[in-house]
Amino acid sequence: MSGRDLFCQPRRFGRGAALTLVFASVLVAGAATGSLPGDPGEGGRSASGAAPSPAGHAEDVTRAAEEAAADGKSPMEAAERAVSRSGDRWAAVYSEGEYEEFEASLDGRYTGVGLEARGDRDGRIEVTKVQSGSPAAAAGVRAGDRLRSVDGRSVEGLPVTDVVSLLRGDATGATVGSTVRLGLERGTRAWTETLRRALLSTDSVTVRRLSDDTTVITVAAFTKGVGDSVRSAVRRTPAGAGIVLDLRGNSGGLVTEAVSTASAFLDGGLVATYDVDGDQRALHAQGGGDTTSPLVALVDGGTMSAAELLTGALQDRGRAVVVGSRTFGKGSVQMPSRLPDGSVAELTVGHYRTPSGHGVDGRGITPDLEADDGALERAETVLSGLGDVP
Repeated sequence: MSGRDLFCQPRRFGRGAALTLVFASVLVAGAATGSLPGDPGEGGRSASGAAPSPAGHAEDVTRAAEEAAADGKSPMEAAERAVSRSGDRWAAVYSEGEYEEFEASLDGRYTGVGLEARGDRDGRIEVTKVQSGSPAAAAGVRAGDRLRSVDGRSVEGLPVTDVVSLLRGDATGATVGSTVRLGLERGTRAWTETLRRALLSTDSVTVRRLSDDTTVITVAAFTKGVGDSVRSAVRRTPAGAGIVLDLRGNSGGLVTEAVSTASAFLDGGLVATYDVDGDQRALHAQGGGDTTSPLVALVDGGTMSAAELLTGALQDRGRAVVVGSRTFGKGSVQMPSRLPDGSVAELTVGHYRTPSGHGVDGRGITPDLEADDGALERAETVLSGLGDVP
């Protein structure tokens, strides 16, 4: 599983998102989110994650915050206690500033050092990408370097989500300009580098040509504008060429952008259904997408939330062959509410399902073809076969 320090989850939260349809994930390496239009300040609500007894649960949390405010106590702390008692593992409580930062991440901005990393089978953490112009790039960190520690804590054996959270400084509320000390290794050389976190912009969509016959479109997260970027990439793909849509390590994001991405490959029709407090709703693709280019969706255990929604739509609609390993299993819906002190509580209110009615939460999506190492090569092989089908 891989991740970047873009979306990470503060340890005390279980983050969610907002109903531009952000079906939040756990901010993977951190997890990401998912959200629908709505401003919590105006009673608007958001959609992200999963949970038990929605309506009563939300009322309990809100009541606890209001009672704390009336007693001169912290509404945010009261809400956190109520959430911890609720059993809602996807619920999140943000301070006003944290929520603003969270929303900024959905605009493709984040606080970090510019590293992407993955864990290998031996539990070692390897740097897979260094963002150009980032603090990590300025310090000379390279893809292929091994990350051994963060602020003196060994990261060997830790989930990538936890490593990214340490890089971001989520547990301490680290801000732009704060420092983080990295223990690194390259070959026989081991050294320590102290970096200052910066406000960075992420390129959530990257496109590369593997050959004249194969284009790989990688979507790291569903931030604003991703759907348009994917559609542009599809239009630029040579006629008859196959497409690999790489969603590995994609922790989710704005569901509107996931639906927009689905529209690049579908000619209208159902993308997913979801419920909010028992009210059934549906998401549909726009017409006019590319329905002829051979398509493989590449997924893994880091494919979450809105990315699972997209994968399920392409699989159920028979538009893509899904290759990789079982996805994470985050298919719940949360909505945010503004608390008396300006903080925001995001609480689970329902779940979404794929077009065939498959529930994702706690189950994930099973690929059509299992592949771990060499998954991309397997995807190319599948594409070559699909291209032969008239």
